[in-house]
Amino acid sequence: MSIEKVKDFFAAHGMQERVLEFPVSSATVELAAQALNCKPAHIAKTLAFQQGEGCLLVVAAGDAKVDNRRFRDEFGFKPKMLPAEQVAELCGHAVGGVCPFAVNPGVSVYLDESLRRFALVYPAAGSSNSAIGLNMAELEELSGAVKWVDVCKDWRENEQA
Repeated sequence: MSIEKVKDFFAAHGMQERVLEFPVSSATVELAAQALNCKPAHIAKTLAFQQGEGCLLVVAAGDAKVDNRRFRDEFGFKPKMLPAEQVAELCGHAVGGVCPFAVNPGVSVYLDESLRRFALVYPAAGSSNSAIGLNMAELEELSGAVKWVDVCKDWRENEQA
């Protein structure tokens, strides 16, 4: 089970007690924000895009939307979300629990600039009712991010969120 992989991952970093599990769904940005009692912008959503036969993940703030032109300029291809039925197989986590931790080998993780305005964000932790609070340094290190990218729009208007 994906949450177990993520819990084992955080246990190896001495952080297993920080994984939060909820009695309600946190599968969407809105539901996660309700479960955590925070603003949706503070949810670090992990988006899975098709890349050849595999996928890449972009972690972005909950109020950000992917900008097709910026994405294409950064990655060299048009953004296409993975079909829901392929997400677990290709990235290692099912829809609703996709996160940048304990992903399948060969999956590249990128962090979007929309996250940098926050001291703390909440990515999922491998299930549709989990999350973990991380600062930017922790997120960058633990996600194994290739680099920071600027591929989203609509969040700059909400910088004070």
